[in-house]
Amino acid sequence: MRTARQLSVSLINKPGRLADMLGALAKGKVNLIALAVMDSRDRGMVRFVPDDCQTATEVLEKLNIRFDSADVLLVDVPNQNGAFRNICERLAADHLNIDYAYCAVSTERGSKGNTLAVIKVNDLAKAQRVLKANEAPKRQLPRRRPLSAR
Repeated sequence: MRTARQLSVSLINKPGRLADMLGALAKGKVNLIALAVMDSRDRGMVRFVPDDCQTATEVLEKLNIRFDSADVLLVDVPNQNGAFRNICERLAADHLNIDYAYCAVSTERGSKGNTLAVIKVNDLAKAQRVLKANEAPKRQLPRRRPLSAR
């Protein structure tokens, strides 16, 4: 689990608008960690987590696209029944509200193809403490004795 900066933009809901923005981000060498697109008739809300937020904001400013930013949690969710529900229950038990959430496939090294949940909560620091407290400790392998020199 870690935090990241998410950018949100509202685009006119017409063919090519999203492709143009994504093309400009790609040209600026901005990789997207997660992406969600929702429509509301005339406009579409695009939320995304870039790997380089500074460059992404520069690209959007050059395109005259207004954006909002927010800190979000990035949580690895195992591919198991009820895993995301478990995260929601832990947050709810500590009176934390999930404003919204969306998912992406985690491509980070060591992720084993888990789902990466992007979660916007009302208290980021408290949510980190709650989820970290319930993480299983990482299993350490036993130390091997060095081979003795003959």
